Amino acid sequence: MIIASVRDLCLQLISSAFQRCHASEDLCRLSVILKRSPQSDPHSVLISVSDTGVGSCLEEFGGVKLRKEAFGAQIWDGLLFVTATSIDYDEIYHYQFNLKENVSARRLTRLPSNPKNGLKFSGTEVCLSIIESIDVLVAEFSRFFQKILILKIPNVAIELVVEHGDDPGSRYVNVFLANEWNPLPISASNLERLKSGLEDYVFKHGNTLSTKCELCFSSWEHLKVGSGVACCTESHKYSGSVMEAVIVISEISEVASTCLRTHGLKTEVLYFKDFSPCPIPQSSLKALTSIDWKSYGLSFGSVVVQGGFALVEWENLPPYVQIDIVLHHYHEQIPSGRLKTRRDQNLIKKAIRLALDDLKDNFAGVLLSAQALKIGSYAPDLAKTISSLILSSNDSEFRKECFSFLGLPSQGIGGEVVEDCIKERLITVVEMNDRDPQRSKEIPTFLFEDDHMQDSGSQDEEFEVEGAFSSMDIC
Repeated sequence: MIIASVRDLCLQLISSAFQRCHASEDLCRLSVILKRSPQSDPHSVLISVSDTGVGSCLEEFGGVKLRKEAFGAQIWDGLLFVTATSIDYDEIYHYQFNLKENVSARRLTRLPSNPKNGLKFSGTEVCLSIIESIDVLVAEFSRFFQKILILKIPNVAIELVVEHGDDPGSRYVNVFLANEWNPLPISASNLERLKSGLEDYVFKHGNTLSTKCELCFSSWEHLKVGSGVACCTESHKYSGSVMEAVIVISEISEVASTCLRTHGLKTEVLYFKDFSPCPIPQSSLKALTSIDWKSYGLSFGSVVVQGGFALVEWENLPPYVQIDIVLHHYHEQIPSGRLKTRRDQNLIKKAIRLALDDLKDNFAGVLLSAQALKIGSYAPDLAKTISSLILSSNDSEFRKECFSFLGLPSQGIGGEVVEDCIKERLITVVEMNDRDPQRSKEIPTFLFEDDHMQDSGSQDEEFEVEGAFSSMDIC
């Protein structure tokens, strides 16, 4: 593992602590303490990252490598002090790692251990001292925790503590709880948590607010959410990769155009790897640019990486409409009998397409292709013509049969009602035919419905699964 800067190292230490908590079956606490002592260098900050998750291993720290530039500014002496124990250990172990040391065998110094006196607990604390602004660290760590909340891991409570000296009044504590607002049941799947977490993230403007922004989102109907899961096997033991994608389309009120988090035509794409935020990889960027967005009515402009996440700019996104995307790639035990191996880039594309298709399936008129919009624009005129033909006919049996097909009563129906009914059916047909024909299992929609046109005894054709399942966590 090669890390570019000391601040990136701190985020990696926090990420590892969160993963240890996630791996535990018990309720866990993750604490990050920033302390500045007036007796020491006024610019020096002592950073402590501790957790009560499963114990850590020495390889986790010994394998860390920093680029030379990380030591160039003389902001850190390269020392990590680690205290760790596991539930089945009788002692608490203390280590010192010198990451400036190039020879691996000289990096580790074992310090005296302490007995646990029969107590059963596990946990890890990592300490280091760097020259940095506390305000800068607090802002960066808070953003990291706000992203972690998207995962909605229920068994981890996170606290960020800032201490200026030994005065109790100078102590600042901020607590981050995944299920504090809009909670989910413990039994919720990873995908359900990711969907709910991204909804909260959008509602609370990047989790900077404690609750939903009522100015932008007066109701839940302003959000449309789609999800997709793609999997692939990697070994005969059925361990494989899972890629989850969640897409949120939000309609923000015009009066909220000056609110905190309106990116205009840009989409924020967040990336998680094994239950932790991380910079979006190149394979994901390539997948984003290679998707046929035009088939979903979107015109892709450009993508840039900013602060570890990607910003996608669209050329035709309507005003006050915002799209947010989150991707989560992790390894899981998955049933392999129906799965085919896919490279990461194809896995990402598949998951995103399934999320887009899920949106089209569940929200009428959303993400229609340019061709479907063009055809749909003819629906009002065509409906008016068909309605006129029906109503102007002198054949009462013909009119009665048409009304029956449309699901309308045969008497007392005005032309506007007939016209609207036909227009809705035409638009429904257009939307149905705009979906991917290979994945749609629905019976084709007809303008006029009749029982004899559908075989009630027919069985659904077998759906071929190619390592991907839409809107369903299969793991």
